[in-house]
Amino acid sequence: MRYLRLYLHFVRFSLSRALEFRFDFYFRIVMDVVFYATQLAFFTVLYGQTRELGGWSLDQIYLFATGYFVVDALFMTVFANNVWWLPILVNKGDLDYHLVRPVSSLFFVSLRDFAANSLINLVIAGGLLGWAVARYPEPLGAGRVILFVLFLLLGAWLLYLVRLLFVLPVFWTHSGHGLLEVSWALTFLGERPVEIYHPWLRALLLTVLPLGFVASVPVSVLFSGWTLAGLAHAGLVTAGMTALTLWLWRRALAAYASASS
Repeated sequence: MRYLRLYLHFVRFSLSRALEFRFDFYFRIVMDVVFYATQLAFFTVLYGQTRELGGWSLDQIYLFATGYFVVDALFMTVFANNVWWLPILVNKGDLDYHLVRPVSSLFFVSLRDFAANSLINLVIAGGLLGWAVARYPEPLGAGRVILFVLFLLLGAWLLYLVRLLFVLPVFWTHSGHGLLEVSWALTFLGERPVEIYHPWLRALLLTVLPLGFVASVPVSVLFSGWTLAGLAHAGLVTAGMTALTLWLWRRALAAYASASS
């Protein structure tokens, strides 16, 4: 409850600050809406030339695309600004102010900035996902839809971990935005179904760099249901990525040269 109250303070402060810059607030909303429209138009045009992509029909790819929108909007709302600012905090020594607070430093650094404009985009993405589910020609079942949503939440968590792992080397290199740009480029791989990739790249996207969990795995669960092997794989990947991130965070803090050192 203590951490929940603290996070609600983060949200309240971020909302009030976002409303002070109205142009930026609305511009980012328009920017993401254009992104959503572009992606849907891309797949619509592509399916004008083929009936299937990676074994998926147009209705299925709409579910994939809108599921990706939801994960991306959730990541942008909760984590993206914080991951972006971490290299700046490290290089300026401002991370000191977060390390002395009586809460988890990783919690504070990862969640202190809540992107209010992206919250609106999350609502829009959720509406598009609802549209894609409603127009799907076959019954999906409430159980599968619930599991699909849970896997989308898992995809947002793994996307955060992947981005953070690319940023943490800033504690040693003192130049973090280069690797962050690499992570942004790699996440484009998650914007397409993993079934279209070569088997070795598909395996990479489902294990070492688990961007396949952003949308491909949730949609596969929605269409095919779950298996014990699939759930075990998801659990192992999530546990491994989380443990690796926590270990690297502790190593990074040990290497951190604060402003007072």
